[in-house]
Amino acid sequence: MNCKVEKTDNKNELKIELTIEAEKFEEAINNVYNKNAKYFTIPGFRKGKAPIKMVEKQYGVQIFYEDAFNEVAPIAMEEAVKENNLEVVSRPEIDIKQMEKGKDLIFTATVQTKPEVKLGKYKGIEIKKIEYKVEDKDIEHELGHMQERNARLVTVEDRPVQKDDTAVIDFEGFVDGIAFEGGKAENHELVIGSNTFIPGFEDQIIGMKTGEEKDINVKFPDEYFSKDLAGKDATFKVKLNEIKVKEMPNLDDEFAKDVSEFDTLEELKKSIQEKLEEENKTREKHETEDNAIQAVCDGVEVEIPNGMIEMEIDNAVRDIETRLSYQGMKLEQYLQMMGKTMSEFRKEYEEQAQKSVKTRLVLEAVAQDAKIEVTEDEINTKLKEMAEKYNKKEDELKDNEQLKNYIKENLKAEKTVNYIVENAKIK
Repeated sequence: MNCKVEKTDNKNELKIELTIEAEKFEEAINNVYNKNAKYFTIPGFRKGKAPIKMVEKQYGVQIFYEDAFNEVAPIAMEEAVKENNLEVVSRPEIDIKQMEKGKDLIFTATVQTKPEVKLGKYKGIEIKKIEYKVEDKDIEHELGHMQERNARLVTVEDRPVQKDDTAVIDFEGFVDGIAFEGGKAENHELVIGSNTFIPGFEDQIIGMKTGEEKDINVKFPDEYFSKDLAGKDATFKVKLNEIKVKEMPNLDDEFAKDVSEFDTLEELKKSIQEKLEEENKTREKHETEDNAIQAVCDGVEVEIPNGMIEMEIDNAVRDIETRLSYQGMKLEQYLQMMGKTMSEFRKEYEEQAQKSVKTRLVLEAVAQDAKIEVTEDEINTKLKEMAEKYNKKEDELKDNEQLKNYIKENLKAEKTVNYIVENAKIK
């Protein structure tokens, strides 16, 4: 393989020209043929037994070119990047110059590289002291949540439905007089005011009495996730079976015994205060770190390649796809429900991606300038913690180089942030 690297007119961009020998390209073609021969049917031959020349004659000589290119090109790119000590931060833009059986494969890959970071001041930066105090209202707020979680629903029969009641209803929905799929339920518990149903539905439940039946007319939102229902008028036949209200427990010593390991309400309050104080310390630490990092970033000069931003957005989109999959939803469905295109969705993450990439570049530059290193002992300590937490064998984790590099980079970033904060002037 021959490789030629040259700068383009754009900053932080290189063009790599790669030449792969004809023999190697033909070997890749044969490999692809061997993997896919079973899919080809050629008259006069048993399925999967036709020679490569007959397959090429039947389907065209270029039938295996694309797959063969995808087999050799990534390996060639990886070797070129390694040999030339390049820090590539974007997907390559490929331009094939020559791809023909019996000839060298020639193509160019245009890539963006990690930008130079011109550091400003990172020692002795001035940041404002952050402090949060626990007040009585915070403790009362927490106690209120505990009351909510331990409240019980009791049936009321002497009045109609009010806001915040739980209405137990049977319902069936119709569009143009025809019942639609998923529009029917029995003894469904609906909290009035939760806005979990179609706009206008819950409002029309208010005032109904137990045993009452009623037709509720609503319109599905234009951006409703089901295209068959979006924007359409619907009628729901509703029967109110029961009205329930929350009954809150009294805040006393008995409550404390029921919901905690404490015997008195005062002991519970003290425990809540200690927990909130600990949360405040964590919050103060994180916000101080964020402010310190931002102060350093503000004094930095760096031109971030667009490819780095796009890859950061890709990672964010993949994370969201994964989270949605746990809820049984695809990203396409979510976008449909939100009334957004993928382009609009990605645009929303652009600013955050820009900030994340810049922060990462700045911390790497500070670590290098301040000579911050991570020791093998520190990595092993972290591996031991992970092994215990996830019930894994420590030796198995130690053999995972990718995991070790990930831990090393995280520890270095953490030590760098600590270094910046420790050397900051907090006023």
